[in-house]
Amino acid sequence: MDRIQAMQVFTRIVDFSSFTRAATSLGMNRPTVTTMIQSLEDHLGTRLLNRTTRSLSLTTDGAAYYEHCLRILADVEDTEAAFQKVEKRPRGKLRISMQGAVARQIILPRLRDFHTQFPEIDLQLGLTDRHADSLEKEADCAVRVGDLNNPALVARRIGLFDCMTVASPSYLAKHGVPHSLDDLKTHLGINYFSTRSGRILDWTFMVGGREMQVPVKGAISVNEAESYVMCGLKGLGLMQAPRFMILAQLKAGQLIEVLPEWKPLPMPISVVYPQSRHLSPKVRAFVDWVVTTFDHCPLMCGVTSLNQTCSDRTFEKMEQWKEPIVNLVEDALV
Repeated sequence: MDRIQAMQVFTRIVDFSSFTRAATSLGMNRPTVTTMIQSLEDHLGTRLLNRTTRSLSLTTDGAAYYEHCLRILADVEDTEAAFQKVEKRPRGKLRISMQGAVARQIILPRLRDFHTQFPEIDLQLGLTDRHADSLEKEADCAVRVGDLNNPALVARRIGLFDCMTVASPSYLAKHGVPHSLDDLKTHLGINYFSTRSGRILDWTFMVGGREMQVPVKGAISVNEAESYVMCGLKGLGLMQAPRFMILAQLKAGQLIEVLPEWKPLPMPISVVYPQSRHLSPKVRAFVDWVVTTFDHCPLMCGVTSLNQTCSDRTFEKMEQWKEPIVNLVEDALV
């Protein structure tokens, strides 16, 4: 029995939820596919699929084996592609993990361009605010906001998110507008906590070119970006958020910037992938595409005017201050 082929047949059956459609997609006949799965189950000594005339489902062992097969087949495909001709187009399933807000506001509106360039890549986009300790278990590549402390991952910085301190008109009408950092002692804040560690993220401000942490009494803590913004819109407290994530609410007057003289520390954003994926043409294709996408995204300019757009001159100015700010962010994360 060709075990690699058996894995391909098994994963295709799971993907299609059908022996017949899996056989057709592989150019095989149904009896051959059935025999191959039976031989695979006999070889492993366990049942992988629950089969009836009406339904098809994975057993517990089958679900675990399916995940292992995906990783093994991806490794085989990546290894072969690395030694094939350069002109061969990247292809195959590519699993990407990223924060939902980043996906919806930056990646998804431009995704048609990616598929135009790489039509043979089957992109599987997982939206989550959670930072997995082992990226390989659930994705080939990820776009992550914030600190990166995993030596097993290769990271490429793709930008900085300009952040703001804001509140809803209803909150400010009830609690007043803070005019100094000292005023925050009498205000409520909406906190964001790390899914990985459970730690509340610090409130930070740039004061005289240096980072300053300011404690803010919490009204509520959340760990998901859109819920965080919703709490702010409902008047539960002040909040610090990336400008791109609240731009529509700022334009509509649903959120108002406060303490504009003291900006929060910018948030770095990076594209990361396991070291074992560094030879993959499809990962390389996505990394290069997402870097270009962020380079040309107006939301990444760092401009503060709601009506201002990014010009070439703006990008030139960004390059002048980007490096010292990056250094400051990296020093703060050590």
